[in-house]
Amino acid sequence: MPEGHTIHRLAQDYAARFATGGPVRVSSPQGKFSDAAALLDGSPLTGTEAHGKHLFLGFAESWIHIHLGLFGKVTFGAAPAPPPTDTVRLRLADATSYVDLRGPTTCALITDAEKDAIHARLGPDPLRPDADPGLAYARVRRSRTTIAALLMDQKVIAGVGNVYRAEVLFRHGVDPYRAGRDIGPALWDALWADLVELMREGVRNNRIDTVRPEHTPEAMGRPPRVDDHGGEVYVYRRATLPCHICGGEIRTADLAARNLFWCPGCQGG
Repeated sequence: MPEGHTIHRLAQDYAARFATGGPVRVSSPQGKFSDAAALLDGSPLTGTEAHGKHLFLGFAESWIHIHLGLFGKVTFGAAPAPPPTDTVRLRLADATSYVDLRGPTTCALITDAEKDAIHARLGPDPLRPDADPGLAYARVRRSRTTIAALLMDQKVIAGVGNVYRAEVLFRHGVDPYRAGRDIGPALWDALWADLVELMREGVRNNRIDTVRPEHTPEAMGRPPRVDDHGGEVYVYRRATLPCHICGGEIRTADLAARNLFWCPGCQGG
C-alpha cells in the first residue's frame, strides 16, 4: 500500500496537470463511478489535498475521495488520451493531459461535511502544515501498545506505513516493541521531526531513501539496494542481511498483520 508521501505527490501532480482551471472531462470507463462522473464532467478541478493515505480532488462544493488501498494505481499521460480500458475507474482529461485511476479501494463523490468527517478520524499527518504532533503524542504516551504498532495506526498518525515505521525507529535506536507510554517527549519530538524530513524528501524524489550520507553505497563501498520498492534503507525488507552499522543480522517478525524489520544490535532489547 502506498505510504503518505506518494499520496501527497499525487495531489501535487494532479494539481499541476490541471492548473489552468479550465473544464475537465470526467469519465468512468469501468462504469462504477459513472453517475458521479456525469455530475462533474466539464467542471474545473478547484483543488487537491492529501491527508495520510487519502487523496481528495476538489470540484466546486464536491470532492472525489480516493484511497488506493493495496491495488490502486494512477497513470499520467499527455493528450491526446488513448482509448481507455475497461479497468479505468476514473479518467480526468483536458486538452493537454489525462490521468487514469485503476483498482482503488475507494473512489467516491463526497460533500465538504463528509470530507471533514474523514479528516476528524485521522491522526495528524507529518506532511500537512496543520499537523499537531502533540495530538499524536497524547495518544502514544497513554498507550501500552508497542510504538511500532502505534506508528502504523492511522488514527494516531496518518500517512506512516511499514517502510517509514521501520526506518525511523532504526534511525533513533528505538526497540520496536517498546510501549508507547515509554516514549518520552524528547524522543517523540525527534521521531516526528525525522518523519517530517524523510517524508518531505519522499515527496520531492517520489521514492523512499532513509540512509544518512555516511551510509550510502558510495560512502560505504557497498552495492546499491536492488528492490522494486525503491531507495536505500537500513532494515526494511533486509531480513537476514547484515546491518549497515553494526553488522548484526536484521530480523523480521509479524506485528499487527504486517512484517516488522529491525536490528536487535542497534535498537536495544
